[in-house]
Amino acid sequence: MIDRVVVVEYDLEWPRRFEELRARIWPVVADVALDVQHVGSTSVPGLSAKPIIDMTVVVARRGDVPLTIERLAPLGYRHRGNLGIEDREAFDHPADLPRHNLYVCPEGTIGVANQVAFRDYLRVDPDAARRYGELKKQLAAQFPNDIDSYVFGKTDFVLDVLRRVGLSDEELASIERVNRRS
Repeated sequence: MIDRVVVVEYDLEWPRRFEELRARIWPVVADVALDVQHVGSTSVPGLSAKPIIDMTVVVARRGDVPLTIERLAPLGYRHRGNLGIEDREAFDHPADLPRHNLYVCPEGTIGVANQVAFRDYLRVDPDAARRYGELKKQLAAQFPNDIDSYVFGKTDFVLDVLRRVGLSDEELASIERVNRRS
């Protein structure tokens, strides 16, 4: 759980930290997963972010999710359910590892499609990444003890980017429902 919303300047260590975490996870899911993606703001070079790595284990189909959940348990990952986001299973990380968010999503579902599309857009549009980083800093300063307001404050920006990359109205509505609930 986040005690305080803190957004920091991009850290060149974030990609290395992701690779170290991926190296722990990949051997136990390699025969069932397609990939482990670095998503979220720490995956965009130069973008200010909360210093928490977001990573998604991508599996071929929904039927692979339960086995993947089982495989992650011995590593200390505690399954938390989908937290209201369809096709995105969330986990608490082991206490002895750096702060990170781990998800399992079937390929091609909104659970992973929006993360990858948003990341890829920001990677190729430095101006959008700069504006997003500024927004995140402003929201962190405005809502240092309220993660929900911080997340809700980013919703219009995120939806605008996802609309630009071609997500459907139905997909956008499902993302907005989760990010605007009170």
